[in-house]
Amino acid sequence: MPPTLASLVHHSALKLTVRAGEDRLDVPVRWAHVSELADPVPYMEGGELLLITALKLDAENPEVMRRYVKRLVGAGVVGLGFAVGVNYEEIPEALVEAAREEGLPLLEVPRRTPFLAISKAVSAAIAADQYRAVTAGFAAQRELTKQALNSGPEGLLGALAGQVDGWAALYDASGAVVAAAPEWAGRRAARLTAEVERLRERPAPASSVVGGPDHEDRVELHSLGTGRRPRAALAVGTAAALGTAERYAVHSAIALLTLTTERSRSLYAAEQRIGTAVLRMLLAGQPDHARAVAGDLYGGLLDAPFRVIVAESVSGSAARAHADAHAHAHARVPGAAKQAPPAAALAAADSAGDRLGGLAETVESAAARSGEAVLVVPEGERLVVLAADGGAAVAACTQYAAALEAARAVAEQAGADEDELVVGLSAPAGPIAAAAAYKQAEQALSVARRRGRVLVEHEQLAAGSVLPLLADDAVKAFADGLLRALHEHDATGRGDLVASLRAWLSRHGQWDAAAADLGVHRHTLRYRMRRVEEILGRSLDDPDVRMELWLALKATSTE
Repeated sequence: MPPTLASLVHHSALKLTVRAGEDRLDVPVRWAHVSELADPVPYMEGGELLLITALKLDAENPEVMRRYVKRLVGAGVVGLGFAVGVNYEEIPEALVEAAREEGLPLLEVPRRTPFLAISKAVSAAIAADQYRAVTAGFAAQRELTKQALNSGPEGLLGALAGQVDGWAALYDASGAVVAAAPEWAGRRAARLTAEVERLRERPAPASSVVGGPDHEDRVELHSLGTGRRPRAALAVGTAAALGTAERYAVHSAIALLTLTTERSRSLYAAEQRIGTAVLRMLLAGQPDHARAVAGDLYGGLLDAPFRVIVAESVSGSAARAHADAHAHAHARVPGAAKQAPPAAALAAADSAGDRLGGLAETVESAAARSGEAVLVVPEGERLVVLAADGGAAVAACTQYAAALEAARAVAEQAGADEDELVVGLSAPAGPIAAAAAYKQAEQALSVARRRGRVLVEHEQLAAGSVLPLLADDAVKAFADGLLRALHEHDATGRGDLVASLRAWLSRHGQWDAAAADLGVHRHTLRYRMRRVEEILGRSLDDPDVRMELWLALKATSTE
């Protein structure tokens, strides 16, 4: 058990006396902290025993003490230790009354007891508690490993239930209970099938905490597996929150059960490791080595032009915000608005809570049906795909994106806020240009994310004007900051510097033409441009400065 105020009061060497809050001494103490600040709250985390001598406090003022103690209680301070015989011979009655009103334990610290001794006692008790927890956790790990080797998952669940003084159950990929301990726990675990299914919709590793009916128990659910989707789930039910030792036991059980459930995936994992190695070699400019490693598994993919696909998930609200902000500047995915996506693609997009996993399954299934090779590599929060140009996998990717666009429209009407997918698709390339194709896909992905689109092809980026890109919020913020001083000057009525700068830049610095546009003398315009330079602290002779100012004016112009 961690140290408590009661254990400190009973510590024979500290000689502490309780002056208030006698009924709250069983609260755990996270640390002992010394502070003579009039307001130490900003430096508190909660759970501390605060030690003071009232060096900077008017401890005899009732109103000051009420505010001081109320602030401490609000910050989660569990106790206040007051050293007598230093600044005050005894604890002022104003502080005692304030502590009693707020229910804050107040401990009298005798002069012969240094604060350091209290801090050491708390630290030693915390260290001892942590050592006991770690030791118990290692013992539990050994026992769970022994049971897993000798009796399989059933034996492991029985040992885990004993370690946490509760029950444990194992679910398969469909959410069905396959084992439970003790035996009666099977019925309890079966009532959590819906929660397990919701957990499976989240990328692994995932966990959640649910309460039983009428608070009969507290259940932790943990996904098992290291792939894109959980292979199984573990439920652990207890009467209260897990302690440190019990937490070690649960984590050990998760690791052991994951090893068990992942054995059937060994072949897929081996293929994925080869695919990752091939991708890294291609990106490192080593196509010959990549061909050698790819062998028959991916070799055919490298014999013809391929496309690089880079995908990642974004929040639905963020995607819709970008889409709304840029709808006036960008066209939809070519073909997506002209024809409805196939029903199969709509179903896949509709049912896949894991958008990245759904995309991977879609392109892999399409490639398998057509007999073409496809390389699918998870890369952190991203998914990287190499697929034959013009093949079934690329077509399936674009259809899946179109289906997500259609699903987004439905979600907007329903007010849903599900995670969405953004995809960047490179131009066709060969093994020698794989790194360039990957960069193209990343650039297209960045544009898709910024524009609120599901899929953008790199070939689309060269079409149209650069000006729509200025709708980006970061560009607008930069433009506002760059021109703010000029707008503030114009607001005082001392000259129209913004309009003059726009006219001058639009005329490529031709004084007479710009002055005529403004209806002023060219000397007036020259004076205004000098004022622009003085206010901004930048020279208009610098072409980079003129470029930045022109783009800022375009980004902030009213459309």
